[in-house]
Amino acid sequence: MVKYQEATLDRTFQALADPTRRALLARLQSGDDISVSELARPLPMSLPAVMKHLDVLADAGLIAREKRGRTVCCRLRAAPMEDAMKWLIQYQRFWELSLERLAKYLERLERKK
Repeated sequence: MVKYQEATLDRTFQALADPTRRALLARLQSGDDISVSELARPLPMSLPAVMKHLDVLADAGLIAREKRGRTVCCRLRAAPMEDAMKWLIQYQRFWELSLERLAKYLERLERKK
């Protein structure tokens, strides 16, 4: 089970690491299904390059694709990002506690002066 979760997190973070893929996800945030050609329109790259980015997002489970006639539409699937956030929150707590301890230490040093 742990190996599966790690692999899923790895794919999620790998997918999110690229600015083009993050831009594609941002366009899908509205919740509406958007065609691949519409997603590709504002990007300065070829349609096959956009398709490769969409493949990475789909492999990570971040998007779902559906063919409607001759059009392929995509929609956001946020569950993998929720899992990534849960993982990150553990480290947020670590850093908050560490910074609180540092602040207390600095306050003690300041009082000793």
